[in-house]
Amino acid sequence: MTNLNPTSNPTTTTPPPPPPLLPPHKSHFLSTCVQNSILRFGTFTLKSGRVSPYFFNASLFSRADLLHSIASAYAETILSSFFSSSSSSSTSSSSPPSSSSSSLEFDVLFGPAYKGIPLAVATTLRLAELAPQQFSTLSYAFDRKEAKSHGEGGRIVGCQDLKAKRVLLVDDVITAGTAVGQAVEVLRAEGALLVGVVVALDRMESVVVSDEGGEQQQQQQQQGDGVGGQRESAVGRIRRLYGVPCVAVLSLDDIIVELEGRGTVEDGLRLREYRDRYGVGAGE
Repeated sequence: MTNLNPTSNPTTTTPPPPPPLLPPHKSHFLSTCVQNSILRFGTFTLKSGRVSPYFFNASLFSRADLLHSIASAYAETILSSFFSSSSSSSTSSSSPPSSSSSSLEFDVLFGPAYKGIPLAVATTLRLAELAPQQFSTLSYAFDRKEAKSHGEGGRIVGCQDLKAKRVLLVDDVITAGTAVGQAVEVLRAEGALLVGVVVALDRMESVVVSDEGGEQQQQQQQQGDGVGGQRESAVGRIRRLYGVPCVAVLSLDDIIVELEGRGTVEDGLRLREYRDRYGVGAGE
């Protein structure tokens, strides 16, 4: 006798969950940002005058658990990007890079004032936890907005003697790369050697370069979106100008992939349109 009840079919199985769209440390960090309104979607006017469909506010990493989250994200990104023997993809990893690995050597994590200060301090601690043999003596430093004329004096706090030190710079968001350029000038004045840059978010926006190779004013980008001028990504510009690697915990592409994978198609589409208008292309 034919069974006409489709619900009684014993061969029916639940499909497996889809594979993660991003590496675990990226996906976890992105979820933390969204759940705590650190990353928001809507309509926001940026300092440059551009109207953006999303906004990332790193100053909201003000609780202990949130600070631990961003420090872990930076540390995981540093390990996975700069140490070939490290396949770390979650904060449970504690294996230090081997001495034979191809690695980026640095003595100091530098966080430019003001948002970079807690990032440098917390990431220094997290790296020492994840890879104590490699980073137990890692130093941090940050700058004052104005040099101190009394006491120990100077402009640098933390590891004050940066002369000939190899420095990895950590900052929150890269849009045009202007803040990174200012931090590089501070480091050069102290005799430090910049070896790399790590940011929490790469907005993947382009900057307009003049014939002389310098960055043109934001006003031109706002009025003409850079049409008719030479364009390059802010990350690419840092790599070109300073000859160092520049990596991000998250990029705009990462956010788009995760949003669309979670079924948030409308927000993903708005971010794609923004990237197509102001960016230099996916993966640039």
